[in-house]
Amino acid sequence: MANLASNYSRQGRWKEAEELNMQVVELRKRVLVEEHPDTLTTMSNLASNYWCQGRWKEAEELNMQVLEARKRVLGEEHPDTLTSIANLASTYRDQGRWKGAEELQVQVMETRKRVLREKHPDTLASMDNLAFILKRQSRDVEAFSLMEACTQLRKQVLGDQHPRTKSSLRTLTEWQVRNVEIDP
Repeated sequence: MANLASNYSRQGRWKEAEELNMQVVELRKRVLVEEHPDTLTTMSNLASNYWCQGRWKEAEELNMQVLEARKRVLGEEHPDTLTSIANLASTYRDQGRWKGAEELQVQVMETRKRVLREKHPDTLASMDNLAFILKRQSRDVEAFSLMEACTQLRKQVLGDQHPRTKSSLRTLTEWQVRNVEIDP
């Protein structure tokens, strides 16, 4: 059922995904308990469903609930807990709540560097996300520097042809072109 809900989400079938995820959450709470990692994952999926629809308040509330439970059950440095923090940062980012988004994303990036190491793909995703948050705050030099470091590490870890490396390279090129246009 959870996999089917995930397929619905990928297809943009939000109502069907939401209904199915809600059923899975209720079943998992009853069978596995509320703070079981699988229950929390389904709750996180439901929050993601809200986020994709721009339902920020619902996404934020559910993300906070999942985050607090994951901290208690898994610990503050567990990869799933860090994903919850990153999800909350994305919710803030998409509402233009830059300071909160930045604080959370810095926390995620620094913890991932320490726990997973700097070259881990999740750490690199955090660097990428933080660079965009900085860019949106017109902190171009910091954003560019971080994206450049992320791109170099992605080249080392994933190779030049990996989609994430290519995406980082495109971003750097776009940012360079825009800065040249702004500062002739």
